[in-house]
Amino acid sequence: MSEQFEQGVAELGKQIDARISSYFSSCVHCGLCAEACLFYTETGDPRYTPIYKLEPMKKLWRQEHTISGKLAKTFGLSKPLQEQDFADWEELVYDSCTLCGRCSMVCPVGNDITYMISKEREGFSRAGYAPEGLKGATQRALEIGSPMGVTLKTVLATLAHVEKNTGLSVSVDQQGADYMTLFSSMEVVNFPEYIESIARIFDAGGVSWTISSKAFEATNSGIQIGNSDNAAEIVNRVVTAAEELGVKYVISPECGHAYTSIRWAGPNLIGRPYTFKVIHILELLEQLKQQGRIKFNGKTDEPVTFHDPCQIVRRGGVVEPQRDLLNSVAENFVEMTDHGVMNWCCGGGGGVSANERADELRAKAFDRKRRQIEETGVDTVVTACANCRMMLEDGIEENEMETTVIGLTELIADYLVTDAKEQPEVR
Repeated sequence: MSEQFEQGVAELGKQIDARISSYFSSCVHCGLCAEACLFYTETGDPRYTPIYKLEPMKKLWRQEHTISGKLAKTFGLSKPLQEQDFADWEELVYDSCTLCGRCSMVCPVGNDITYMISKEREGFSRAGYAPEGLKGATQRALEIGSPMGVTLKTVLATLAHVEKNTGLSVSVDQQGADYMTLFSSMEVVNFPEYIESIARIFDAGGVSWTISSKAFEATNSGIQIGNSDNAAEIVNRVVTAAEELGVKYVISPECGHAYTSIRWAGPNLIGRPYTFKVIHILELLEQLKQQGRIKFNGKTDEPVTFHDPCQIVRRGGVVEPQRDLLNSVAENFVEMTDHGVMNWCCGGGGGVSANERADELRAKAFDRKRRQIEETGVDTVVTACANCRMMLEDGIEENEMETTVIGLTELIADYLVTDAKEQPEVR
């Protein structure tokens, strides 16, 4: 038994708090979580039942926290965790779970299975049983500042293109700005049009904003892989940069994982409250619209539907702003079946998109989203997450669908009135 594995088992034991213990105790083995998981529904494989993915942690819980388990362990009737257990379950823990939270929504006794799996990953990561793609992404995030290896030089080059295309100036490290904006690496590399869009919208709305040269990345791969120490370091970079600049708000971009990481998990990871508030870009855009700071001219007559990013909606609670905004610029908005908090995941969250080993399984799981899109009869899907957008585009291409994917912020910018004057202050 290796020392690293022993450390992993010890870490797994540390993660079994009162909350997790109560969840294991109250599970009624109903199997409803299976029908809520796209990896199970699209494969029919019972191994992908969400609660089954927790067997290694459950085994340790039973041995350490139950009378019957302790007795069985004492008399040699229960074997301790072996490295083979971690090897056998690694794929289930990382490849077949996006931490989307849909299983938690349907549990009849209120068990948060997503929380449990994220804690289980802490033990697996410490033991060395994690996908190479996520290991590499986390290492790059720590050493370079971005899981995709995006450097400040790349960001500045993208901003230069944004300034050229919009004719607007984008400030970096502006002391005393109201808002500090984060980006995911995907937005910088794959969807710079998002950055152009917020530059135009913020200019029209009179928003005081800046970008930090020390902390521009929104993604937290430490949370995805399950390493709280790394996750806390990544959060601390953002917090330190925001406090040094003296901003009032930090804006989470069109990235679901980033939003829950910085807004909800962040303060717990660093052990203290922020001196600023975190707001998702959709929440800010809705505020600007409600206060009359941004206005729109016309609407698209193209029928559109909306893909709800799991972490923004189901785990983050932002449900209505995107619908209000979309109805402001779309004449024919068609909701998907199971939309909102019960929407089906794109299949790439929770680090799955960074895990090449999971590509084949992810493509199979996309069948659920494919059917959901096709049932609307609509050829244009709007979303508000760069990772979701990439996964949707991959799945659409793989299935040879005649479907276009666009970002909500870009759609809003397309119909933006840009000559509004004397805007009121955002509060």
